[in-house]
Amino acid sequence: MSPRFVLPPPPPPVQIRAWPDRDALLADRSFLLGVLVKAHIGPGRLGLLWLWGVVGAIGWSVIGTAIITFEQSYDVISAIMGVVMTGLGAAALIPAVILTVVGVRRDAALRRLLTQWGELDRDPARDAGLRLPGTTLGWLLPSFVLGALGLYVCVVVPAEAVRGEDTYGLMAALMGLGLLAWLIGLVGVFKAFWHRRWIVRTLAGATTRPAPVAQGGGVHR
Repeated sequence: MSPRFVLPPPPPPVQIRAWPDRDALLADRSFLLGVLVKAHIGPGRLGLLWLWGVVGAIGWSVIGTAIITFEQSYDVISAIMGVVMTGLGAAALIPAVILTVVGVRRDAALRRLLTQWGELDRDPARDAGLRLPGTTLGWLLPSFVLGALGLYVCVVVPAEAVRGEDTYGLMAALMGLGLLAWLIGLVGVFKAFWHRRWIVRTLAGATTRPAPVAQGGGVHR
């Protein structure tokens, strides 16, 4: 989803709907659901999520190096280098975290719109193109592997640390990287499962009555 992407509006209330007939309503519904699905679970969104994860990991790696430097510092020059590395790491980590949170909040708004437009009516022929099983699997499998790896690094690696050999700074750096990987993987897994749940509950659920359509007026889009 590009930075200029603007969320479409929710379906208008029944009393002000201006679709001339049900076919016009279904056409608008199909168009907007296609836009929303692509914005929510398109391949570009996965790449963007992982990009911010990589930027955050680089930032935390630099901060972890600074922590190790502070831990082993015996002179002023090492301390200054540690401060500089902390600033550089924070300059990468903080924007990555902020943009990831912004993306998660945008996804929540997209899911509300997907539910509202999906429940407006039923259109099995057009809805078949929204299932995207390959794309969903492409989100699920890499995200699951990344999350499992991050959880392993967070839990197992510190538990197997050897006192006197593995420093606190090294463990902090590894646990931070593991936490970032786990969170990014968790977001991806959640989105994949939510999309599947939306397909089952909204698009493939019990048949609903056609939504009320006003007679006359222009197409709402």
